[in-house]
Amino acid sequence: MRIAKAVFDFYINSSIHVALAAVSMACVTLLDFGIPYDWSLLFFIFFASITGYNFVKYFGLAKFHHRRLAGWLQFIQVFSIMCFAMMCIFGAQLERSTLLFVAVFAGITFLYSVPLLPKSMLMDTNKNLRSISGLKIYVIALVWAGVTVLLPLLNNNYSIDTEVWLTTFQRFLIVIVLILPFEIRDLQYDSLRLSTIPQQIGVNNTKALGAVLGILFLFLEFLREDSDLKRLIISLTILIIAVVFLVAAKRDQNMYYSSFWVESIPMLWLLLHIVF
Repeated sequence: MRIAKAVFDFYINSSIHVALAAVSMACVTLLDFGIPYDWSLLFFIFFASITGYNFVKYFGLAKFHHRRLAGWLQFIQVFSIMCFAMMCIFGAQLERSTLLFVAVFAGITFLYSVPLLPKSMLMDTNKNLRSISGLKIYVIALVWAGVTVLLPLLNNNYSIDTEVWLTTFQRFLIVIVLILPFEIRDLQYDSLRLSTIPQQIGVNNTKALGAVLGILFLFLEFLREDSDLKRLIISLTILIIAVVFLVAAKRDQNMYYSSFWVESIPMLWLLLHIVF
């Protein structure tokens, strides 16, 4: 059991699970728009997600404690370097226009973790996008929407029309709903300077806000010209599951509640598309 738990914890902590969630959302986009699986892009998103998330999560630890890192973190560092190499290999197979788009989101990810200005210029405070009051959740949702909707379509030379922008906004909304359980969990860890949504309006109001955003996500489905009963049923199912997890979220969560179960919802989304 110890070995199994260690392997599972590595699966979560090394961001493999969240990378599969990102790939699942990208697959949903391809299926939505009738585009065959773009394997080079999907592998790129998988390895780029691992690289980006591990950079964001472990940049500070690696910078300040590199000489006495725990063995598991050193292993994750090596794993991340391997994923970065694979990301470059699959990235070389993408369209040039896609790579320019990738560069924008890579820059956002970099600025999300790395201070924008030297500490001495900010009154002993390091400022990056992550630390700017109230901005964190929107940056994450924007990157997810761009990578899982716009990126697959651009790489397949799909025209960016009104349907695409509606889908992108839908994805932005549902990602925020999926992030809110993490925001509630992190109330006990986040600095008050972050001004996260639960910090600003409280846990109960955060859940109510998530439900409203979810309803807006579903309403936008009716505005799409290519919407049909199958897509409505899938969207409604995903919305209900996401809101149930949000309503049940609390500060003192099981360690796998958000990091495994909530992040599994995109995989269920893809599974529903495949089944239907």
